[in-house]
Amino acid sequence: MVIVFTDEVNHFTFVSMEKYKFVTEFELRSSPKVLFPYISTPSGLEQWFAEKVKVLPDHRFDFQWDGDSHIAKQTGLRINKAVKFEFENTSEDELDNNHVELKLEVSDLTQTTFLRVVDYSSNRDQAELDSLWHGFIDNLKEIVGS
Repeated sequence: MVIVFTDEVNHFTFVSMEKYKFVTEFELRSSPKVLFPYISTPSGLEQWFAEKVKVLPDHRFDFQWDGDSHIAKQTGLRINKAVKFEFENTSEDELDNNHVELKLEVSDLTQTTFLRVVDYSSNRDQAELDSLWHGFIDNLKEIVGS
C-alpha cells in the first residue's frame, strides 16, 4: 500500500498496489522432456514467450518485449517439471514482486501433458491475461507441433 500526502491538513490518499494471481492450463501434445527447454532456456523462451532473452549473472534473465527490458531472477527450477521467474523492482519492498511460474504436469489417467501458468502481477484484466497467454501458447504449439 502506498500513502500519498495530499495537503497540509493531514489528508492522505491510500492507493492499493494489490497483485492478482492469474492461473490457467493448456494441453500440449508433447512430452515434458521435449517441452522443458522451451520454458527454461533463453533460446527456447525467445521462440514463443519474449522477443529476446539474455542470460545475466546470478540466475538472472533479461526478457525484452516491445524493446523494453524486464530483469527476472530464476527462483525455481525443477528439471522437466517447472521454472519460476521473479521480476525485479515490481514491488515497493521487493517482497511481493511479479512472477511467472510455468509447470509441466502429466495426467496419471490419460498421460496428457499440461502446461500450468501462474502469472502474478498487478494486471487484474482477466480477459487481457487470457488473450495474452493464449497467444503465447499458440506460438509454442506451432513450434512443437502440438
